[in-house]
Amino acid sequence: MFYFITKGMGEHTHADGTTHTHADGTTHTHADGTTHTHEENEHAEDQFNIKKEIMLKQRLTSEARLRLNNVKMVKPEFANMVENYLLGLTSQGRVTGQITDDQLKQILLSVQQPKKDFKINRI
Repeated sequence: MFYFITKGMGEHTHADGTTHTHADGTTHTHADGTTHTHEENEHAEDQFNIKKEIMLKQRLTSEARLRLNNVKMVKPEFANMVENYLLGLTSQGRVTGQITDDQLKQILLSVQQPKKDFKINRI
């Protein structure tokens, strides 16, 4: 990607016309004229996380929430993927009532990538 240094420290313009300022202001102006700040993006992300936490509290039993929090401590990316999966199920209306610990175990097993099993043959 090509960019040209303009004005101040950390500000540059890409060949496609987008301008990025990487100082404390961190503003992104795109070719279509839209401008976004990192503060707006962080606010939107915070709002999403708050809604996700509320949904998880409503849809998971206390045991299931505890299990998901334990998974989050060990494998945060995997737990985030499961949370997003649960959000999708809820938004589609496929979740009725609360998800129990046993149901969450089944979801964790179904979402988990299969481990690669290596077999070594001796000659």
